[in-house]
Amino acid sequence: MTHYDETTGPPPPEPEEPSAAWEHFGLWQAVRKALFTLPSQFESELAVSGVLATDLFAFNSSLGATIEEQVVSSLNKLRSLWDPDRSYALYSFERQPQTFPDVVLRASAPGVEPRVILGIELKGWYVLAKEREPSFRYKVTSAVCAPQDLLVVVPWALSNVISGSPQVFMPFVVGARQAAEYRNWYWQHRKGGTGDRTIDISTVTKHYPVKSDPIIDVPAADQSNFGRLARTGIMDEYIAELFDERLAGIPVFAWQKFLALFTERQTTDDIAKGMDRLEAAVEASDVLDLSEEAIAEIATKFADICRLLRQSPS
Repeated sequence: MTHYDETTGPPPPEPEEPSAAWEHFGLWQAVRKALFTLPSQFESELAVSGVLATDLFAFNSSLGATIEEQVVSSLNKLRSLWDPDRSYALYSFERQPQTFPDVVLRASAPGVEPRVILGIELKGWYVLAKEREPSFRYKVTSAVCAPQDLLVVVPWALSNVISGSPQVFMPFVVGARQAAEYRNWYWQHRKGGTGDRTIDISTVTKHYPVKSDPIIDVPAADQSNFGRLARTGIMDEYIAELFDERLAGIPVFAWQKFLALFTERQTTDDIAKGMDRLEAAVEASDVLDLSEEAIAEIATKFADICRLLRQSPS
């Protein structure tokens, strides 16, 4: 059990890597690089159309598991990047829902050791959701994270914003152990408020635990918000860069602000005022350097989707 100390609080945890002497270090490096190719290599058989406005913001829960399955499939198809010499031909990435980590590089044949070389805790994030940050909770204790395990957040949206196939963006990749330590550090030493910041640390230390192992850290207070990793600040720079990415030619931040106008029952005046604020935000952005024709095209795209959303049943 650990306690907050405002006067002698430690600095935030530093990034960690497995030892370069580890026999699978080269594989770990290659897998990590492969993860960053997902935006260009991701494949999905999903095709979404006829979406109701009221359903747009439920995508992360309704399609999130499917997206994560397809990320794992894409990783296996990228074997030529992370295993070019077929040295790990008996291994493949497998998803194991409800167990930490939920993706493992596991041996497919009996008697092969180690059975698991590394793990990935995979989180899909519908980037156009109402909240401008991932809402997942990461509560696993740091001791069960092997040095090579990763936490990977994969943002996605539909290619045509409210229809089309899922499109993924550059993932956020961090060591699973560092993420758990950073979460606790934030809770005890940087989180605002005056509540009890004590955390009951899990005593489980086994890597790749079974489902029944009590592997989560439990705060003394405000358990519903504990584990909201995006609120710790560790993802701030990444999220800022992500929202400057383009979707259908328009920055993600503009789409997110635009669609957020329809998350509640808004009047026509409310929507008009919201559009004015969005226009000002886009004009103030240093991301866009557009001609008058391009700005007119953006306005047309927004107007078309406004019309579709207004026609959707409430």
